[in-house]
Amino acid sequence: MLHPDLFTFTDLQAEGDKLKTTIKLNAGHSIFNGHFPGQPVLPGVCMMQMVKEVTEVYMDKKIRLQKARELKFLSFIDPIEHASIQMELSIKTTDDGIKVDARLLNDAMLFFKFSGMFIRR
Repeated sequence: MLHPDLFTFTDLQAEGDKLKTTIKLNAGHSIFNGHFPGQPVLPGVCMMQMVKEVTEVYMDKKIRLQKARELKFLSFIDPIEHASIQMELSIKTTDDGIKVDARLLNDAMLFFKFSGMFIRR
């Protein structure tokens, strides 16, 4: 669990199946000591976990990743330079599970895109 030590989120706004929130990163978190010393970068696995955790809070259900259809890491997230980023989610419940499309971005810069399926735990 990365929330609330590595990141917090605020301004959770839902409109239909679309969700937006502001992510605040903790640049002092120990994960950045090794990834990478003097040049911190948010690990890709943490981006995935952030999507999962925000989805769990929104749905008030524990979930696990079943299938990732698309994972694109497009730009590095430096927690000092990008201490605050946006997360946009589309969450749809289907017969197969919970379909989530997610993006992490800051203004016009897109950092990460994800499309996949979660199931309830």
